[in-house]
Amino acid sequence: MASMIEVKDLTKIFGQRGAACRALHEVSFEIDMGAFVAVMGPSGSGKTTLLNIISSIDKPTKGRVIIGGREISTLKEKELALFRRDMIGFVFQEFNLLDNMTIRDNIALPLTLNNKKTEEILRKVRELTVLFGIDDQLDKYPYQLSGGQKQRAAVCRALVNDPKILFADEPTGALDSKAASELLACFQNITNKYATTVVMVTHDASAASYCDRVLFLKDGMISSKLETNGNAKEFFKKILNMIALLGGERNERL
Repeated sequence: MASMIEVKDLTKIFGQRGAACRALHEVSFEIDMGAFVAVMGPSGSGKTTLLNIISSIDKPTKGRVIIGGREISTLKEKELALFRRDMIGFVFQEFNLLDNMTIRDNIALPLTLNNKKTEEILRKVRELTVLFGIDDQLDKYPYQLSGGQKQRAAVCRALVNDPKILFADEPTGALDSKAASELLACFQNITNKYATTVVMVTHDASAASYCDRVLFLKDGMISSKLETNGNAKEFFKKILNMIALLGGERNERL
C-alpha cells in the first residue's frame, strides 16, 4: 500500500544553546494511505510536537515530512494554505463549534467559504452526518447536543472538504466511554469508506486499541511500535503493557 505520510530523521529543538530543549530526535516512520494510527507516550514525550510538525502547523529543526508525495517544508505560504485546505482536517479535544450557528451550518462552513454550490454542500453534509449518526441533529445548536454528538459534528466539519488525512489531538479526552467508542468506530468507518488516513494523539489505551498501529514516543524518540492482529481486547492489553514499560499513565476505559 502507498505511503501517505513519510517522516525522515525529524528533529525539533526549542530555544537556543544553554536553554535548548530537544523535543524530537531523529524520528522516522511511514503511515500508509487509509491507516488509523495512534501516537502515545508519557507527558513531555513529544507527541503534540510531532503532530504539529507532520500536520504543517510547525516546522522541524531538521528532517523531512512528505505528505502525498510532497515535501511540505518546500511549500511557500500560499501553497501551504491550499495544501492544508485540500489535504488536511483537524480535530481537537475542544469541539470549537460556533454556538450561534446550527449544526448543519457549522459543518457546511468550510464549503460555504470555498463558494461551493448549495446542492453540493447539502449533499456532503447529509452524507457525513448519516455516517456519523447525527443527521437528526442538523437543525439544533451546539449547546443542545451531548459532548459526543458535538465531537462527531466537529469531525464532520473537518471531513467536509474531503481531506486525505485527519489529525486528531486527544479527540476523546472530553468524552465518556460510550461517546468515545462511538467516535472511534466512526474513525474506523472513514478509513474504510473514504481511505482517509487518521493520525491520533492519545493517552487513552482504549482509544488506541481501535487503531491499526500505535507508535510510542519516549524522550522525543520512537521507542516502540505495535500493530493490531484484529483482536481489540488483546491489542488493548499489549498497549497497556507497553505504557507500563514506558512509565506512562494507564487509562483503562475499555
